[in-house]
Amino acid sequence: LMSCDGNLLTDSGGFQMVSLLKLAKITEKGVLFQSPVNGSEMLLTPEKSMQIQNQIGADIMMALDDVCPSTCDDYKRFVEASDRTLRWIDRCIKAHKNKHRQNLYGIVQGGLDAKLRDYSLKEMIKRDLPGYAIGGLAGGEDKALFWRVVKQCCDVLPKDKPRYLMGVGYTLDLVVCSALGCDQFDCVYPARTARFGTAMTSEGLIPLKKRKYSCDNRILDPTTSVGRNYSRGFLHEALKESTGCQLLTMHNIEFLQNFMKRLRASIRDGTFPDFVRDFMKREHPDGKYPQWAVNALRVAGIALT
Repeated sequence: LMSCDGNLLTDSGGFQMVSLLKLAKITEKGVLFQSPVNGSEMLLTPEKSMQIQNQIGADIMMALDDVCPSTCDDYKRFVEASDRTLRWIDRCIKAHKNKHRQNLYGIVQGGLDAKLRDYSLKEMIKRDLPGYAIGGLAGGEDKALFWRVVKQCCDVLPKDKPRYLMGVGYTLDLVVCSALGCDQFDCVYPARTARFGTAMTSEGLIPLKKRKYSCDNRILDPTTSVGRNYSRGFLHEALKESTGCQLLTMHNIEFLQNFMKRLRASIRDGTFPDFVRDFMKREHPDGKYPQWAVNALRVAGIALT
């Protein structure tokens, strides 16, 4: 499809229930979206989502789920979303036409409620899918609640199948959630922050739109192709047009890929705790670590002091 020699993952379209909530109506049949351009309507069903993803040929396909934002205060809505997600995964399994080549992941829901999460976990595992995603998080909830739900899910999900935490892309979150047992992640963060003019670097975040970078001839970062070949001053000027956003997007994605390669290598080498401690010291040289991260890492068996 894209001359890509790696694995391809496609989403179901379910997240648009949250991002386009004012333009969407959720029913048992599916999600009815209204075009913000001309008002035309499109019904996305579990069957339609599977049909499109089968046609794309993705190696990993996500089931259409009913997404309820983690900050919602309506418990009944979480129950409804969790139950509907289970009914929709069964429809997705039935509609999936290429099971021997394309892997369908189910998505665990349940919000921040431990009992509801446990229910969703147990029911989803019964479907014996190739992999499982942890959904409904990274939506602005308290981090102290966030990491406990991640741990709960990782403790229950099969150890021999991928555990995919959806919507997480901050480096601190990636480190902590890897320690808790997550294997896969995705997030708009590296691309979105690039469009805002911010570069992810080994020195931390660099807001290149600021005037002080206009005459900065230093390279951006030695770890990426864009970072090695373009100065901060050039990128400052380029960000006045779309070219700068494109270059910075390429850089941020490569930077994050390289970061995760080093993280994976440390797991294989048995040096992951040292990787975590070095990362935390570099990110927080004053030693003032976020307490939620300290607590989560301690539970994962990694003490920072």
